[in-house]
Amino acid sequence: MMHRAMMPRTSEEKGMAVNPDAVTSDQVRAQCESFRHMFIGVQEEVGKVIVGHKDVVEGVLTAIFVGGNILLEGVPGLGKTMLVRTLSEVLDLEFSRIQFTPDLMPADVIGTNLVTEDPDTGRRQFEFQRGPIFAQLVLADEINRATPKTQSAMLEAMQEKSVTVAGEHYQLEPPFFVMATQNPIEQEGTYPLPEAQMDRFLFKLTVGYSNLDELMTIIDRTTGAETPKPAKMIDGPGILAAQKLVRHAVVAPHVKEYAARMVLGTHPEGDMAPAIINRYVRCGASPRGAQSLVLGGKVRAVIDGRYHVSYADIQAVAKPVLRHRLLLNFEAEADRIDPDDLIEEIIKATPTQAMAPASAS
Repeated sequence: MMHRAMMPRTSEEKGMAVNPDAVTSDQVRAQCESFRHMFIGVQEEVGKVIVGHKDVVEGVLTAIFVGGNILLEGVPGLGKTMLVRTLSEVLDLEFSRIQFTPDLMPADVIGTNLVTEDPDTGRRQFEFQRGPIFAQLVLADEINRATPKTQSAMLEAMQEKSVTVAGEHYQLEPPFFVMATQNPIEQEGTYPLPEAQMDRFLFKLTVGYSNLDELMTIIDRTTGAETPKPAKMIDGPGILAAQKLVRHAVVAPHVKEYAARMVLGTHPEGDMAPAIINRYVRCGASPRGAQSLVLGGKVRAVIDGRYHVSYADIQAVAKPVLRHRLLLNFEAEADRIDPDDLIEEIIKATPTQAMAPASAS
């Protein structure tokens, strides 16, 4: 059941759920606690509709509160689309859904210029017709069923939060997120996402099958006379304020260095790469991987009641950050290597104190 204290009651309170400009230690602790309660409240509201998958919900919310895009992978029918739609209701964001198919064109995503005629003067002119990308929470459903040309049309929106059509630049309304779902690439009719687009997803989260108890609950919720309705917990301005608060979390130099060394551990033939990476990885993570580790670690720290990032926070987000940034070679595919297993080896091979400052010893 949702705690009343967690839910803002007015639009002004929603927008000021957290104050990132707090300066005293007491104010910082109070704002972190406010953020933590709001985060838990959102989880509870999503849990009214989505059964199980708590790690996936936490990962999605973590990415949202640092402004990142999310890729959800799983076979059809596991509730990926329902999760994104439910989040749009709880977060009170403008929602848009794009169903990706092989015949979808870039203009179907971002929009196009159409010829219009003024009914009074008869004068014709070009007018931009906005596509479904002009929303705050965009669901790119089954994104890997579209051709690479159409997939690439999302790149500017995902990175720059804007689109360009016929030389005209259009800014997307903040906060803006792309949440994409994809079927496993082994399924018929799928296209692998371009490496450049994969790198623009902060997290890749894997949605697995439900267990027996979860399936029974799903049946009860979806076949009865009434379906649960989640409540709105925060709006766009509140999300932007929360993102600013999270970015103020402190990352000590040795923790920042630990994240950087973990990313260097993904580079084959590099000085910090374990032997298994040299054997199975063709290309490792870019600097975006290090940025994502730190940003994800900041959210983990704040929801844990801390304002500083620990080694454990970096380790906790390593798999969703790195699993889609490891490009495996043919030998890895032949041996059915799971990227998560490689990340486990990187964590083991990256000591926390290897290059810590002298004062920490």
